Order: sequence, then structure tokens, then C-alpha cells
Amino acid sequence: MQAEPPRRSPAVPPARPPTAQEVCYLRAQQAQRASASLLQAPPRLAEKPPSVHISAPGERRRIAHVPNPRLAAVPTGAKRTLAASGSQPSNSPEPGGQQLKTRTLSGMASKTTTTITPKRIAHSPSLQSLKKPIIPKEFGGKVPTVIRQRYLNLFIEECLKFCTSNQEAIEKALNEEKVAYDRSPSKNIYLNVAVNTLKKLRGLAPSAVPGLSKTSGRRVVSHEVVLGGRLATKTSFSLSRPSSPRVEDLKGAALYSRLKEYLLTQDQLKENGYPFPHPERPGGAVIFTAEEKRPKDSSCRTCCRCGTEYLVSSSGRCVRDEECYYHWGRLRRNRVAGGWETQYMCCSAAAGSVGCQVAKQHVQDGRKERLEGFVKTFEKELSGDTHPGIYALDCEMSYTTYGLELTRVTVVDTDVHVVYDTFVKPDNEIVDYNTRFSGVTEADLADTSVTLRDVQAVLLSMFSADTILIGHSLESDLLALKVIHSTVVDTSVLFPHRLGLPYKRSLRNLMADYLRQIIQDNVDGHSSSEDAGACMHLVIWKVREDAKTKR
Repeated sequence: MQAEPPRRSPAVPPARPPTAQEVCYLRAQQAQRASASLLQAPPRLAEKPPSVHISAPGERRRIAHVPNPRLAAVPTGAKRTLAASGSQPSNSPEPGGQQLKTRTLSGMASKTTTTITPKRIAHSPSLQSLKKPIIPKEFGGKVPTVIRQRYLNLFIEECLKFCTSNQEAIEKALNEEKVAYDRSPSKNIYLNVAVNTLKKLRGLAPSAVPGLSKTSGRRVVSHEVVLGGRLATKTSFSLSRPSSPRVEDLKGAALYSRLKEYLLTQDQLKENGYPFPHPERPGGAVIFTAEEKRPKDSSCRTCCRCGTEYLVSSSGRCVRDEECYYHWGRLRRNRVAGGWETQYMCCSAAAGSVGCQVAKQHVQDGRKERLEGFVKTFEKELSGDTHPGIYALDCEMSYTTYGLELTRVTVVDTDVHVVYDTFVKPDNEIVDYNTRFSGVTEADLADTSVTLRDVQAVLLSMFSADTILIGHSLESDLLALKVIHSTVVDTSVLFPHRLGLPYKRSLRNLMADYLRQIIQDNVDGHSSSEDAGACMHLVIWKVREDAKTKR
């Protein structure tokens, strides 16, 4: 017999790794079996929090302090009591439903408990603790009630600093606000007066005199002085910057060199109506902004105040006696219910209404129509380290049969000292002294013999072509003086109106906004010395402020 060949076992396929679906299925079965075993197991007692240690009798063990978050919601006094007793608040249950009480030594509380002493703050009176007065609302008032209420609150806060009682502070603040309101015919003037009043009240506060109380007259020591010691009142610190210029040294030649940056260019001179020499006619001037408006009849004039046409004789006097009704204030747009309304600043009347002022006759300007008799400043040699000079100039004018003519001129230096001031007798007969704006009366010109030619001779001897003249809308003054000069700094250009030309900000508003000073507040009219000094103050302030920003 032949042996049978061995049988081959069937081929076993190689093991393959489980698929992702099979792995997920197996893990799900294991999780089900584990959860079922946990449900069938007997419940175990809840374990104690790891922060609580139950010691055996007689065993003493040191336990690290664990801050209790429940003490954060308890007042400071209650925290100290709970920390000393080692217990928790009665209204804070434990997670297990039982209150946890631990015993600690009385000495441990002082070592493990830290208390933060609140910072001591000095008492300062505030309007929140006072029953502040409320200004009654009035429809169509010259000043909005919201603005009056805001300044009244500021006045009360300042008065509380030096008045002996709250009632006295409120009464004084009400009185100051009422005075400011009664003195102000418009909103802008009220803002200026209110700012000046606030500055005055701050000067009365005890803080204006360090360490001195104005109510009791005794010296009060501040908290900073106590901390700093006796040297705190005698020691000061400052940063020395040798490379940065000193603002206080802006005088003389240094100020002159700085002012060169603010001189008007030729285009600005032409744009603002400054006079230039006439190219063909000696002694004549030309204005590039003047409009050629010649009346049909040489004897017909247009009133520069009310716009009415009237007839004049060969001497310039009115042919007919006709009163002139006009508004001396400018037109201004004001917000009213439902939109905007254009009103006059003098009387708040609508545009086109009959004038609130009356004059005996109509008048004309005439300065831009008769451009003869002009003189021009000329070059002068300088000796040593001197500079050509810096002056501020302002003129006052009155209406004559010719038009507006010079009746007063004032020149001040950089120290705001008057170097030249005189009344001027015009060449023609005066028909209106224009006292509201010029401040010149008939009595001022009664004994005056100075003429325009005399003034021109003095100014040409004082000024040269390189002398810097400062003024507000200086082209108007140069036209009245009949002087041609191009080295000028004009405050109306230095502080332009937000709408641009032909709008210009008044000198009064500029002084109130930037220097917090009120000028032109005299009912007798403007003062040329005051206006010239204001222009000098504004320009020097501008130069100093710009020098600070460049440091």
C-alpha cells in the first residue's frame, strides 16, 4: 500500500485590523457594560472634602489655611467674626446639605486673616448731596436754559470751596448767574461773561492761596504736606532741556524772528483787501477786492448802514433831511423750533425787519472809493543788534460828508505800553461821531488840531518797511490812515473763521475764547488802546503756545 499524502489544512486568512466602525461599536458596548455595573453596585458614602481633616483623639496635626470663598460675600466686620470663630455664615449651606463647622485656635485667626484698610479720602462737597436750584425754562430766551443751568452748577461748586455754608454758596452762585444773564444781550456774550465770572470765583477759592483757608483765616495743612514732611513745601522738581527754547525769552529780536512766520503773504494781503501802490498814479492806491460799483448819478449815494439810496449836494451833505433806521448788529443764524432763523445780534429781530436804531441822516463809507493821498513806508538802515520794531495799531473813525475818516489812532509796543495816541481832526465836516463803536465824542475833538498829514508824518518816522504791524482787520485801519504797509500780522487771519472769508471772528470773541478776558464792555464805545493791546496779547499768546508744542 502506498502512504497517503498528508492533508493540507485549509488556508487561514491573515488577521486584519478592525475598522473604525467596529472600534466605535466595541467601545460603545464596553461603556454600556461599565454603566450597568455601576448601577448595580451598592451606594458609597460621600467622601469628606479634602480640606476637612478629622483627627483621631489626642492627635494634633498642622493644617494649611485654605481661604473660604463664602467669606467674600460677607461684610468686613462679619468676616473678622467668622474668621475668629472658625465658622461659616448660617445662611450658607454646604454642598452636602449640612453646615460645616471647624474649630481653630484664636491665635490662628490673627496669623491667617489679612484685612485691607480702605484708603482715607478727603471730603469734598458735591452737588449730589445738595438740593440744587433749577432755573425755570423760558420760551424764546436769549440764552438756552441748559447752558444757564450748567454754569450755575459750576458756580455752586466753586462757591462751596470758600463759603461757610451750603445756603450761602447757593445764594452767591444764583446772584452771580443772574448778573451774568442780565449783562448779556445774546448767548455768545453770556458765555464770555460766564467764563470770566467762573475765573473770578476760582480766584476766591482757598486753593488759589496754598495752605490758606479764606473762611477761617488759619493755615490748613494738606495731606500731601503731611506725607512729604517739612521739605514738601520748599522742594520743587523740573526737567532741564537745554536744547528746547525758553518761551519767556520771546522778546525783542527773538520775538521779531518768530513773528516772521506769521506775516501775511502777498496773496493773503490781496485777498483781505489791503491797499497796494497804484502802478500809474503817484499817491494813489489800489485794492484788489474792491468792486466797481459806480452809481448812475454822481450825486447818488448808498447808505452803508441801512442800504437806502439818498442824494447829496456838491459838499457831500444830504439834500433831504431823512432819518436812518438801521441795525448795528450783524446777522447770525440761530436754531429755532423747526429749523434755522437769521436774526440780528443787536435786537434778535428777523432779517429784513425795520432797524432798531435811528440816526439823523444816512452816511457812507467812502474809503474804498477815494484812494488818493496815500503814503508808503520806506526802508531804513539799522544800527547794531536792533530790529525794525514790533507794534500793534488800532484806529477809530467817524462819519463825515466824505465818508469814514480817522478821528483817533493808538500804537502800543510789545509790553502793551502806549507809544502814540492822539485824536485826529478830520478834513471834512462830521455828520455822525459813531460813538457806539469809536468811543469818540464831540468834546474829544473840540480842541484837537492834529490832522491826518501830521499822523502820517509821525508814523513814517516810527515805522520802516520791515516793521511788523499787528492789528485786527488791519486793512481797515491802513485805509483810514492812508498808509501802505505790507509787513503785517492780522489776528483775523491768524485766528480765522470756520466758514472762511468773508466771515471774520470779532476781536471780542477771540479774547474771550483764548485769553478768557472781556473787552469792549464799555457802553461809551470802544477804546483804540484797549483793542491794540488785545491784538498784541493775542499774537504773543499764539507765538508762545506754538513754541511750547515745538519743544
